[in-house]
Amino acid sequence: MHYRAPAWLPGGHLQTIYPATCVAKPPVAYRRERWPSPDGDFIDVDFVDGQPGKPLVVLFHGLEGSSDSHYARSLMAMLRERGWSGAVPHFRGCSGEANLMPRFYHSGDALEVDWIVRTLHARAPGPVLVAGVSLGGNALLRWLGESGHGAGIVEAACAISAPLDLARGGEALSSGFNMLYTRMFLQTLKPKCLAKLERYPGLFDRKALLGARDLYAFDNVVTAPLHGYRDTDDYWHRASARHVLDAITVPTLVLNARNDPFLPGAHLPQTASQAVTLEYPDEGGHVGFAVGPFPGRIDWLPRRILHFFDELAGTPALRAPAAYEPCEA
Repeated sequence: MHYRAPAWLPGGHLQTIYPATCVAKPPVAYRRERWPSPDGDFIDVDFVDGQPGKPLVVLFHGLEGSSDSHYARSLMAMLRERGWSGAVPHFRGCSGEANLMPRFYHSGDALEVDWIVRTLHARAPGPVLVAGVSLGGNALLRWLGESGHGAGIVEAACAISAPLDLARGGEALSSGFNMLYTRMFLQTLKPKCLAKLERYPGLFDRKALLGARDLYAFDNVVTAPLHGYRDTDDYWHRASARHVLDAITVPTLVLNARNDPFLPGAHLPQTASQAVTLEYPDEGGHVGFAVGPFPGRIDWLPRRILHFFDELAGTPALRAPAAYEPCEA
């Protein structure tokens, strides 16, 4: 399923912004569960319930995303059409309610992914497949690589627009038009951090937080120290998924557009284990991949994910009960 951007939607920025803000998201009725975490916190997981025995697809969202993100709604709607089940676990603080503990979430959060996936696997009556978008995709790849054969509890995985090299991605988001994305993230991250300071006075430097103008400064004040990293450089290096691509044993699709503003194509890894399919189309933006005549659709990405699961998971139970037509750009 080769991706080709519509002629009316040129460039990585438009291909990123337009699908996320201007294309109607399909309606999805979720069922929410609140899970207590092993460390005394909680997460909220939104479900689409399918037919018993059919596959469960778990989706990890991106930075400040949720089950309402355009990519989540489009994938969950397509699962519902198939009769499959879906689950969108919210990283801590992303479900509309502040989490309880000092920690938030981060790009290398393999332990959180491990707990969530294993909990879902234990209760799933059918095969489990997993996908991750942006930050969630990087965290998923970290888990797949760090767990090795232990990640075999899932049949297949997809990582979409993951920031595989956090340092190069951070540099890209720290200048020019890309600062628009950085300001958008900081507009929601900073209030969450200020609320956390109310609960945990002295947790980090309030003045430095308010003065952060890019993700490097924010991660230096908040993300790195809260999650066991020395500083931003240490965090961005150790959490980058590019270091573990050669250790992944589960069939995995890594899909990144070369014109993704969050990670320029020149920095995309070129080698991985035999289990990993590296797919780098020239266009698509960051989690964009809109198709069709104006005003466009956002169903190419969920179709690509499910096409990979159908063709490469190697499990007959994953075959859809009825044929579907791949969406062409």
